Amino acid sequence: MDINGISRIVKISVHHGDVIDAVTVRFVRNGREESTEQWGGQGGILTEFNLQSTEYITSIKGHYGDYYGMLVVKSLKFETNLGTFGPYGKGGGISFELPAMNGQIIGFHGRSGQYLDSLGVYVKGIHPMDRLKAGFQQFKTEVYDKKPELFGPLEKGQWPKYMLFACCDSRVSPSVTLSLQPGEAFTVRNIANIVPPYDKTKYTGEGSAIEYAVHHLHVENIVVIGHSKCGGIRALMTYKYDGSSSTEFIEDWMKIVFAAREKVKAEHGSKSLDEQCAICEKEAVKVSLENLKTYPFVKEELDKGTLKLFGGHYDFVNGAFETLEI
Repeated sequence: MDINGISRIVKISVHHGDVIDAVTVRFVRNGREESTEQWGGQGGILTEFNLQSTEYITSIKGHYGDYYGMLVVKSLKFETNLGTFGPYGKGGGISFELPAMNGQIIGFHGRSGQYLDSLGVYVKGIHPMDRLKAGFQQFKTEVYDKKPELFGPLEKGQWPKYMLFACCDSRVSPSVTLSLQPGEAFTVRNIANIVPPYDKTKYTGEGSAIEYAVHHLHVENIVVIGHSKCGGIRALMTYKYDGSSSTEFIEDWMKIVFAAREKVKAEHGSKSLDEQCAICEKEAVKVSLENLKTYPFVKEELDKGTLKLFGGHYDFVNGAFETLEI
């Protein structure tokens, strides 16, 4: 298989029964789709799978061994960055794995006759921006181009009803977990979803975001959302705070919700660290909600009844979302 100009695999066809009878690969070369010839014989059941625009093969696993006196590939399983296809074939024999080693598989080489006798892979490294560009293209094709009624009005401005404080943690993107549409929530993400108290000389990033959301966007709800397994909260519960410091910024930042740590240690000191952290994740949200009330423009809107504060907690381990009382 000539891999010159190949950017990605888009489809794989596998003929299989007791063993792997044949394989065909469809790929993109220089912007155009092409297919290989069928490697192997004509037997077996045909199974085909297509890869999404942002999907690529990261590993191939399988077995090989004797089949009626012939050494052949007896099973194949294709692993991608998004899922798994297979296994195909009945397996047995010696196991093997062909990993992409932090790249993507873009082609194959091997031998075939009546069956697929052997298989190897060609691997290409992945540029860090390729994943993002492919992700954008998928978004544009599947969302942006199909919803002009949603994206068209956004050219003129934004009118979100929510302001969200969420954690930087890559596992808890609120747009994904809460199914939010563009223009629906004005969002601030920081370590441990903390809202600092009002201070015109410190924490001006969070302060300016709150001011903009309340004064200019006129949001109706501010929601602070904690989450399970929060690294910032675990740091808060385990740092010594004895005058020494092992970080440049994190320990001072987490001191903003130090009252949550003290409450948990006082009321739940006999519990395990994991249990204390789980409780503190919610207590820290409550501290942040109280901190919001120290902003004069927030308090003014609260008193007028035009703004409400809420707390939430997302448990990604158990797939649950809880509203917290303040």
